[in-house]
Amino acid sequence: MNLRPGVLLALLLAAGLLCVLAGVLVGSTGWADLQDEGMSVILWEIRLPRSLGAWWAGALLGMAGAISQGLFRNPLADPYLLGSASGAQLAVAITLAFVGVSAQHASLLADVGLTGIAFVGTLIGVGLTLVLARGVEQTLRLLLAGVVVGVVLNALTGLATLWAPDILRAMQAFLLGNTGLLGWSSVSVMAASGALALIIGLLASPALDALTLGEATAASLGVRMPLVRLLLIFAFALATGAAVAQTGIVAFVGLVAPHLVRAACPTLHGRLILLSAAAGGALLLAADVLARALVRPQELPVGLVTALLGGVYLLVLMHRRGTPKR
Repeated sequence: MNLRPGVLLALLLAAGLLCVLAGVLVGSTGWADLQDEGMSVILWEIRLPRSLGAWWAGALLGMAGAISQGLFRNPLADPYLLGSASGAQLAVAITLAFVGVSAQHASLLADVGLTGIAFVGTLIGVGLTLVLARGVEQTLRLLLAGVVVGVVLNALTGLATLWAPDILRAMQAFLLGNTGLLGWSSVSVMAASGALALIIGLLASPALDALTLGEATAASLGVRMPLVRLLLIFAFALATGAAVAQTGIVAFVGLVAPHLVRAACPTLHGRLILLSAAAGGALLLAADVLARALVRPQELPVGLVTALLGGVYLLVLMHRRGTPKR
């Protein structure tokens, strides 16, 4: 399949719009009763911002995945590569351990703002990676530093949960992804972050195209690699941090969305970033609708659904590429 970029973008946006409609009409109790006057509050104040927020979170992760894969020239790179997710989960774990998760502390947590704390943790994780890598000059050093920071911060998160085991349930909700708390403020934050990250990604996309030929070739074409790396790391760290802070750790969306776009429409990085954002939004929102509908009246964690769907897709892709041609 080889679609034109404009056609694919239209299809992805149409799929996202249909998923928004389904997200508004489908809840944990089934289809919405539009004749019920009290249902309008649920539709417009709960389900609509949740659906739009889920789309924006997926768009941020898809965009971040496309940027990170182009920057590191690795199709297996994902938005959590530089310790962003590990930093966010450690910050949330430490906050919950000190503040507590009992009912009397709920208002304090609301005032502190776990989403803001998770975002700060994301920036700290990426910052530690940059410090350990001694800047952004060497791609391999960045990758290795990201792996080391991720392992260490994950270990510290484990220690925090052992020290305060009562936070384990709350941490599990964060680690498996949760869209149930998204509101209009979440949509605004993610939309603003996504717009800024998209502008940076589009402006730096010619450098990503040149980078596919190798760093030496890109430098010979006049690309200022240290500056480009710094801008792109800021862009996908901002996108990832905004998504993780609002929805927790959602697996595979940032990895799979660029792969789907490349399979349907091989294109340059400018269009790839935009199309990956649209694909990521549709993927996460579709997974969110499935998470609400599959085991009604309960809900599955959306990160669990994306992990299952993404894992199946990658297994199928691996099988197809591993099958010899006759």
